[in-house]
Amino acid sequence: MSEHTNRTDFSEADFTGYDLIVVGSGFFGLTVAERAATQLGKRVLVLERRAHLGGNAYSEPEPETGIEVHRYGAHLFHTSNKRVWEYVNQFTEFTDYQHRVFGKYQGQVYPLPMNLGLINQFFGRSHTPDEAKKLIAEQASEIETKDAQNFEEKAISLIGRPLYEAFFRGYTAKQWQTDPSELPAGNITRLPVRYNFNNRYFNDTYEGLPVDGYTAWLAKMADHENIEVRLNVDYFDLRELIPAGTPTVYTGPLDRYFDYSAGRLGWRTLDFEQEVVPTGDYQGTSVMNYNDEDVPFTRIHEFRHFHPERDYPKDKTVIVREFSRFAKEDDEPYYPINTADDRDKLERYRELAKQEAAERNVLFGGRLGTYKYLDMHMAIGSALSVFDNKIAPHLTDGAPLDGSIDA
Repeated sequence: MSEHTNRTDFSEADFTGYDLIVVGSGFFGLTVAERAATQLGKRVLVLERRAHLGGNAYSEPEPETGIEVHRYGAHLFHTSNKRVWEYVNQFTEFTDYQHRVFGKYQGQVYPLPMNLGLINQFFGRSHTPDEAKKLIAEQASEIETKDAQNFEEKAISLIGRPLYEAFFRGYTAKQWQTDPSELPAGNITRLPVRYNFNNRYFNDTYEGLPVDGYTAWLAKMADHENIEVRLNVDYFDLRELIPAGTPTVYTGPLDRYFDYSAGRLGWRTLDFEQEVVPTGDYQGTSVMNYNDEDVPFTRIHEFRHFHPERDYPKDKTVIVREFSRFAKEDDEPYYPINTADDRDKLERYRELAKQEAAERNVLFGGRLGTYKYLDMHMAIGSALSVFDNKIAPHLTDGAPLDGSIDA
């Protein structure tokens, strides 16, 4: 892998001789690039507008403490997809970290997701699993699920008003900057309650964190003689220099590619407030949710707890407060809002994407390129499928590119 940074003097000659252009160096883009380079022997050029590899999964040591911080929010790797697990283990070993989350409400800390421990603690008495099920069913009977008209009513119909008021109302209002009674009921499909004491956050077969961190993992994916990475390069500043018909995988915002011709898609974004605190342990766990509505942030990450096996300082720690809001034009997009209006726009962009594949050999992928919320394992799995079913047949046999963005 070679990297060129801060260049602005590109010419058409800089983009000739490549079999594949990949726009964006997140997990989707790097998976496609790695497969094309190693499995097909193709020359791949990766263009990244940021100053670093890896998209939102990028991590770096905090200078004062050396504690590894995920710059764009906590990334927890988990999957039940055996193919994805075997694929990623080519590039990194994983720790045995299992994610557990706690939530603070009115000065008390509770285990999440909702489980028997939370129920017993919140209601102040011990319940058997059957007793807890009966209690929640009684409280949820206030509203029939089929009659729920909004997010608040739907949540109450599933878990009852007391648990909703404590653990969902304030948190949801902060996440969406909207009163939950004004959010659509369809935002919730279910609210699972565990009637046991299991507070492991994910139920996947495989879980862990990369032993040497995300950046080391991502760099290894790109470490091949057939892959060239150029950082600090905006695809839109130079796409006219790319030879016509060069197969391209685009993982940036879908609406941006088409110059917002069907309107801007809605996204939520995150803001982070990082602080070095003079203590060896600030909160005793990696993630603490703040469920009270009058606390402006949604959660605090304490990154030392992601890697307890490392020799971090005993007298300092790094915390990051996370704030959620609607994304403005120049913000980093994180989560698709996916309103009915967004879905209408997306349908128009889907049609444009099919045309772009047929006319210019451009495929769209990843979270931004498909307007889907994809966890890391989902992005990798999608990239493997797109490579197998679309890119490899095109690069080896000249098969037409299928421009659908559903893979």
